[in-house]
Amino acid sequence: MFSRRGIVIAAALVMAGALPGQAQQAPKAKYVAKIGHLEAASQPRHKGLEKVAALVKERTGGEVEFQLFPASQLGNARQMVEGTQLGSAEGTVMPAAFLGGFNPVVSVLDLPFLLPEDRAKSQELRSGPFGKTVLDSFAKRGLVALTIWPNGRKSMTSNRPLTSVSAFMGQKFRVMDSKILIQQFAGVGAAAVSIPFGELYTALQTGVIDGQENPLDTIATMKYNEVQKELVVSNHGAMEDIVLFNPAWWNALPAQHRDVIAKAFDEVRPQVEAMKEAVQTEALEKMKAGGMTVRTLPDDERAKWRSAMYPLAKQAYIERAGAEGIKVLDIYDAEMKRLGLAN
Repeated sequence: MFSRRGIVIAAALVMAGALPGQAQQAPKAKYVAKIGHLEAASQPRHKGLEKVAALVKERTGGEVEFQLFPASQLGNARQMVEGTQLGSAEGTVMPAAFLGGFNPVVSVLDLPFLLPEDRAKSQELRSGPFGKTVLDSFAKRGLVALTIWPNGRKSMTSNRPLTSVSAFMGQKFRVMDSKILIQQFAGVGAAAVSIPFGELYTALQTGVIDGQENPLDTIATMKYNEVQKELVVSNHGAMEDIVLFNPAWWNALPAQHRDVIAKAFDEVRPQVEAMKEAVQTEALEKMKAGGMTVRTLPDDERAKWRSAMYPLAKQAYIERAGAEGIKVLDIYDAEMKRLGLAN
């Protein structure tokens, strides 16, 4: 039998929730954010978000909790962005390519050869005045844009050789529904056709189009290498993610919690970029082993591609984004000059 003293101690432990072997209940989060995105849970974006969520929970003492919903669980791209605007969700991490309909300014990130090959200088553009101006443009569209996360770069494939700028002439390429991307190909004498992503494999297989552009891991995952002969590792198109939050939720956070979240995203960004580079390298080796003809675009040819593709795409962007777009491009040009990069 327990002594009177033992009973008193046990009762105290029960009240404290601290009996041996009994897990203490974690404090309930004061600020919960449902955050949706498009990629699978196995891909770099989600793995990076898991790391951010863990850091935020730890550094806010459990007061802020991110609940992550990958693979379009909260809807398609448009539904997730609108949900973040309206408050049915607190956040989303969305490719810039899907945000032009909400904010034409962000479509500057669709321009070919916008970011340099040097990853450190690319990050200076993201984190400096250029990136800040792009992010700030979301405020009057009812969204808080916190940061830009890299998510790989696009390369070109075709069933016809892409040995020079002139080799594009007369070819047909699939693009997303974007005037900027259509004009990108017009600059090299190629036709661009907007085809839904789910129909792309068949369109390549049947010869409706000659080629397409996508990150290397997407090309391998979707098995486009089965119906494409030529691959040029061009890195011409940056695939950038925008981290978005609902303004009411964000502004309700204590300032120190907002700071924790911003720093966590910045801290994890290099890891996400490294993960993405790793899966792209793995995909490239897989396609080489499968017999695809692969070449990497040399610097002198990269300059020729850019000179042909960039001007018409830039004009299409200005037509869409207007004065705001011109301001962003002026800042971009100044930053490129500061970084010692030809433009």
